[in-house]
This record gives sequence, structure tokens and C-alpha cells, in this order.
Amino acid sequence: MNIHTHTPIVDFGPDIPIFTKLYSLYRAISETLPSFPKTQRYSLGERLDRMVLDILELLFFVPISPSKLETLQTMSVKVDLLKVLLRLAKDTKALSSGRYLTLQEMLQEIGKMLGGWIRTAKQTEKP
Repeated sequence: MNIHTHTPIVDFGPDIPIFTKLYSLYRAISETLPSFPKTQRYSLGERLDRMVLDILELLFFVPISPSKLETLQTMSVKVDLLKVLLRLAKDTKALSSGRYLTLQEMLQEIGKMLGGWIRTAKQTEKP
């Protein structure tokens, strides 16, 4: 008899605000990528796409992570890198200034939520 045990699926539905914001950010970026110049669509564009998916993936690891703080800090680093990549896309004209501002505002809000979560985790994980 083969019994398969697995980690239960964590439900991050619309009830978690940071999930909703990340989901919206991904949709906005994926709608923008087709307008990227072909020379950047499969490099910078793909990296932007993958980075948001990486952050979303890390979000699902937070509740089951032995060190929530470490996972949250990894997410924070990726959010910071995403900000730089978006600025690079704007500066190389792959992204319009207006679209950049919209995406940057969304990312700013995600960063604030993440920062609050990190502060709470630091207080809870004190040795």
C-alpha cells in the first residue's frame, strides 16, 4: 500500500491583500509585454514576467517556511530588483513613462505591505 502524504495546499485567495496586489501586478505586466520591442521582449520582458511569478511563488512558501522572516526578506529583495528592472525598461523605452508610473505605484504598495509583514515577523521571531 502506497500512502502519499503532502503539504496541504495553502489557500491564498482574494482574502490576502498582498496576493491580490501581486496578481494584479502580474496581469498588468503581462498585458504590457506584447508592446515591448522584440529585442527586449524575450530578455527584459521575460525577466519581469518571471520575477513577479517568483515573488508570487515565495508568497505561498511563507506559511510553511521554517523561517518566515527569511522568506519575506527574499521576497523583498526580489521586489527591489523588480523596481530596478521596471526603471530599466522605462529608460530603454521598452515601457512608456505612463505605464511605468502605474506599475511602479502597484509595486510601491506591495513593498509597503511586505515591509509591514517583515516588521511583524521580526518581532515574532526574536530569539
